[in-house]
Amino acid sequence: MSQDNDPGRVTFTALFRRFGATVDRAEELGLAAAVHVPAFGIMANHLRFAHFIAQLAHESDNFKAMEEYASGAAYEGRANLGNVQKGDGVRYKGRGPIQLTGRANYRDYGRAIGIDFERRPELPAIPSIGLHVACKYWDLKGLNGLADRDDIQGITRKINGGSNGLDDRKAKLATMKGLLA
Repeated sequence: MSQDNDPGRVTFTALFRRFGATVDRAEELGLAAAVHVPAFGIMANHLRFAHFIAQLAHESDNFKAMEEYASGAAYEGRANLGNVQKGDGVRYKGRGPIQLTGRANYRDYGRAIGIDFERRPELPAIPSIGLHVACKYWDLKGLNGLADRDDIQGITRKINGGSNGLDDRKAKLATMKGLLA
């Protein structure tokens, strides 16, 4: 994957466009990916990169949604997400290409990359910041190892907590594998 204009190589930006991101969003995500994706070992092999993009494409509705469409009210009072104060569900709803959700995740991943997301929960919705969060999440959850084993169900459980959207994730993974073949 390249960020240059070599016509024989797919750029990060072109890849995000392929999945449906707008031109501006694809450019911002592409620039962030060029910095962060290799730094987290996600480019070490095609399986890691294919799984990473497939999961993010699913979570973000093909990079169209950097903020969850729903209000977040369904997360209200969810102690397993750290939503213990009134209004936390809406305030800490899914954002970024990984759809970071819950006060505890905002606090923990914000600390991990040095930004106070608990105080500024809108920041992970900025595509470049959200992509950095997604890479850090991928790393801290040990998803490279699962990708190396081509374990889409294991990756999906660590991202989503279950198997929500598994068929779509599999289709996106097949698309990515085809693009990288």
